[in-house]
Amino acid sequence: MTNANKILMILALAAFMVACGGGDSTTTEEANEAATEAAEKPADPKGIGEVTHVELTDPLNEEMIAQGKSIYEMKCSSCHRLTEKRVVGPGWAGITNRRTPEWIMNMTTNVDVMLDEDPEARKLLEECLVRMPNQGVSVDEARSLVEFMRENDIETIGEKDKAAI
Repeated sequence: MTNANKILMILALAAFMVACGGGDSTTTEEANEAATEAAEKPADPKGIGEVTHVELTDPLNEEMIAQGKSIYEMKCSSCHRLTEKRVVGPGWAGITNRRTPEWIMNMTTNVDVMLDEDPEARKLLEECLVRMPNQGVSVDEARSLVEFMRENDIETIGEKDKAAI
């Protein structure tokens, strides 16, 4: 190794050490404090996002179910099963009895913020160890997914909507 290469390596190592250890401790403390506050906040059963109210249909809307099934098959089925079985993400059986339709829709349309800030979504991330990717699901598509989930809950566990507010 030439002297020039040794000097370059030493400079690169010094730059790395400064970058890793030279931060402002107040900033780190503030970040830790903000994370602790977020973890201590009670979870909003509606999640975080633009969806604040969902009108559920009774009877179920067959057109939305068909659209929701199509979206599930295209964007969701590689990670989620319609049973209780967890693959990459949690299984969907019983989801409308555990989560409000607003929470489900916010999770599918605002996934990055939900995983960063919603306590229940963070618990799922800790459990599954894989961040749900943003699939670009629109609010209308998310509503169709909820309708499909409601039908799935009737078929798999015999009841739906127990979590609805």
